[in-house]
Amino acid sequence: MPALKSFPRPSELTVPPGAEGWDELYPYHLLFANSPGSEEKFWFCDRYHWPTAFKPFETGVAEFALKCLGQYNTRHLLVPPANGIEFKIHLGYLYMSPVPVPEDEITSRVPEFERRSGHYYRNWEDLLDRWRGKVRSTIAEMERLSFAPLPEMMPFDDIVSGKATDGSEVLLENYDRLIQLTYQNWQYHFEFLNLDYLAYLDLFTFAKDAFPDIPEQAVAKMVQGVDMELFRPDDELKRLALMAVESELQSAFTDTDDVDGTLQAIRDAGGEEWLAAYEAAQDPWFNFTVGNGFYGHDKYWLEHQEIPLAYIKDYIRRVDEGQQIQRPLDQLTAERDRIIAEYRALLDADQTAEFDAKLALATTAYPYVENHNFYIEHWTMGVFWRKVRELSRLFVAAGFWQDEGDLLYLDRGEVRDAIFDLVAGWAVGAPASGPTYWPTEIERRRRIFEALDARRPQPALNTPPEQITEPLTQMLWGITPEQVRQWLADDRDDLAITGLAASPGVVEARARVVHHADQLSEVQDGEVLVTTYTAPSWGPIFGRITATVTDIGGMMSHAAIVCREYGLPAVTGTGDGSTTIRTGQLIRVDGNTGRVEVLEN
Repeated sequence: MPALKSFPRPSELTVPPGAEGWDELYPYHLLFANSPGSEEKFWFCDRYHWPTAFKPFETGVAEFALKCLGQYNTRHLLVPPANGIEFKIHLGYLYMSPVPVPEDEITSRVPEFERRSGHYYRNWEDLLDRWRGKVRSTIAEMERLSFAPLPEMMPFDDIVSGKATDGSEVLLENYDRLIQLTYQNWQYHFEFLNLDYLAYLDLFTFAKDAFPDIPEQAVAKMVQGVDMELFRPDDELKRLALMAVESELQSAFTDTDDVDGTLQAIRDAGGEEWLAAYEAAQDPWFNFTVGNGFYGHDKYWLEHQEIPLAYIKDYIRRVDEGQQIQRPLDQLTAERDRIIAEYRALLDADQTAEFDAKLALATTAYPYVENHNFYIEHWTMGVFWRKVRELSRLFVAAGFWQDEGDLLYLDRGEVRDAIFDLVAGWAVGAPASGPTYWPTEIERRRRIFEALDARRPQPALNTPPEQITEPLTQMLWGITPEQVRQWLADDRDDLAITGLAASPGVVEARARVVHHADQLSEVQDGEVLVTTYTAPSWGPIFGRITATVTDIGGMMSHAAIVCREYGLPAVTGTGDGSTTIRTGQLIRVDGNTGRVEVLEN
């Protein structure tokens, strides 16, 4: 194999004007400068989960997620060829580097991996039911946490009872507990996820050995058409839309930006039954964000009901126009069964039994690949960010900063220090230091953040390896040596982009480039969605578009899975599709080959 070209080293990237001192915003252990050997390792930028720069407080989510991912590969399951994924922040963006297992240790890990993974695979449904209980219990405890203002004086009953505490300890305890519970659910997040990808990877490896010419999409289709909880929020909106049409409530949805006005109009039109169904759907399905749950600015349906109401309004329009708004499940399952039968017929008896077992395991595990998103990224993180804003409002009232979102410019430890500053000033009857210190410091950090966020990050750093063995890196992010070489190619055609053939079909249509969730309202029927990544809550958009192109993502990325479930072509992992293609250009998306052509420059 010829020597691979290299991406820039971290030290070779220039600091954007205005971002000087950026490294002071992030923990020391997340900086390349404090990580010996990092200049030699290959790193890729995870814009799939973190497409924008970090504010200091938001780095905690990345730390929890990547640490917990690693622990299951390395300490829980002992995945033979792969430990975890190292992670750093450079110029505001997250970079990852898969950690391989030394060659001489792989074989010794196999028996222990088989014993541990085998326990999960044999008891999957029971353990998964227990998992749901654990996660829901954590969320319920998070909901009970509160950050109430401290009183002017303690109640006399506290004096009589000898309580001897002032409530400040509750603020500190609840903050620590909020962080701990969120971290706990991130550990639960990865209890099954790596096993999901490994089960699919096992089926994929068997199929490629047994049928050398089988397309990757054919293997993916063998597990399509299953019911997933992640689709439930969108399914609830479709159900409510159909119910609104049946009840002839269309006229009440004229201005869904006016939530109270819309709900009152429905009530005035005799829609009490619809309102009861709408209320019932909110718990838990409106704990859903337009983003991915990793940022403090993400908007959740529960708090911004103009978002689900607008989706319902659009579904009503499409139903009235005679469009089919449900996923084509019958077609998906028929195609799945046909492909399975055709390839199964090519096997001998021994191979058939092995194929059946691997397919059954992959099919059983597959739904969790998406379902965990609802429980952790959406529901857990929705409660987390809501509680963070509640805490921040105490500081706003005390003059520490102006907006509840300003807390995000502090790191986890600084928030705890600020809480003590707040309660100490209250306790001694003297001004706290925060109102003098934080407004200026937050503005300084805001300017740095904005300078970092304005620059598109380098997609990767240093020299790519010849092999990548970590399963999530391949299946979720689509990071393979072959794909990375495409990013490095210096003979690329400006009118043709190559990515991963993630969902079959060919479409010619106008492009709609979306960089942020708040641009989704601009998407028109029949367009091709071109974006860095897609979030699970973008489900209602997939009924309007004709294809998807993403910068990053593998066969098990959300865009790939959802496009297959909706029967739409998809090309993922293009590297720079969202910056190369422009809105309005006529493009040809070939989901069979992974090629996107600009037909009209």
